[in-house]
Amino acid sequence: MAAEGNPDHSGQAELMSFLEKEGIVTKTYDHPEVFTVDEMMPYLEKMNLEGAVSKNFFVRDKKKRNHWLITAHHYQSVNFNTLSKKLGVSGGIRFADESVLKEKVGVGQGCVTPLAVLNDKKGEVKLVVEADFLKEGKHKHLHFHPMVNSATLAITPSDFVKFAKATGHEPIVVDMTEPTDC
Repeated sequence: MAAEGNPDHSGQAELMSFLEKEGIVTKTYDHPEVFTVDEMMPYLEKMNLEGAVSKNFFVRDKKKRNHWLITAHHYQSVNFNTLSKKLGVSGGIRFADESVLKEKVGVGQGCVTPLAVLNDKKGEVKLVVEADFLKEGKHKHLHFHPMVNSATLAITPSDFVKFAKATGHEPIVVDMTEPTDC
């Protein structure tokens, strides 16, 4: 059964308005609605985009008190046990329910994006980013869903950091390149 996603595009409009207000220039590429990074990649490969493409996870701790939005390379596996140790989370991390995803960052499954921290007005979600994404000079652009799963947005790494800080979400930069399981 397909996930509901965010079909009304209101979140995308709010995001684009925020980016414009912050002086952040992006480019958006439309494609058919997708629910996994594997479904998305054939469309992006045809577009010959320059830079890193992300896959994203919304997770919580065992007690359901803390939440993280994790961004990694589309091809990268993420070992939640290793990552939870790097983040100092006892008891590990696991996927959060879609209802919590929608409550905390305003998007559904298939639309998870680090840009959704814009909707975390209470500052309850921590943003975790693969270290390679932010290495100086490594990637021309980073590619994320713009709150909908029918488009991909290109943003420079420096503008992505500017965006994150403007939303009150200083990125937690973590090397996730170790052998993995997710």
